[in-house]
Amino acid sequence: MSRKNGSGSKVAGPAGYLAGLAPSGPSQRQLRVGEEVRRVLAEVFARTTFRDPDLVDVDLTVTEVRLSPDFRHATVFITRLGRSDVAELLPALKRVAPWLRTQLAHKIRARTVPELHFQPDTALDTAMHMDTLLRSPEVQRDLNAASEDEESED
Repeated sequence: MSRKNGSGSKVAGPAGYLAGLAPSGPSQRQLRVGEEVRRVLAEVFARTTFRDPDLVDVDLTVTEVRLSPDFRHATVFITRLGRSDVAELLPALKRVAPWLRTQLAHKIRARTVPELHFQPDTALDTAMHMDTLLRSPEVQRDLNAASEDEESED
């Protein structure tokens, strides 16, 4: 008789748990609440001037929010369009996280308001790097050689 020990139910480590990553993916409720949290945080970032000196005149974009399965933790992915210095703002965001959580509590209807954890969103940087690689002469040469091989086989 084989039993599963349950070790494969979640992605290993606390980062996977906090990001709401499970092998089957996030639930519909996690996605719906995460999108609502993202919308509210984006609105707060757009309309609020923070007292923290590190966040004065800083425009942040909330790209994604991932909730843990128990809805107690939210990983908020942020970026600054056109700039890559988001990692320097993480300590300041950690300082204002309790205030942001309070603002979140006023705007959403939820039994518990998640604790906010901020991470820089590197998806745009990765996409730009991949685009640069795909446009490089070496890759173009290989792609052209592969298409010529296909034409000669036909």
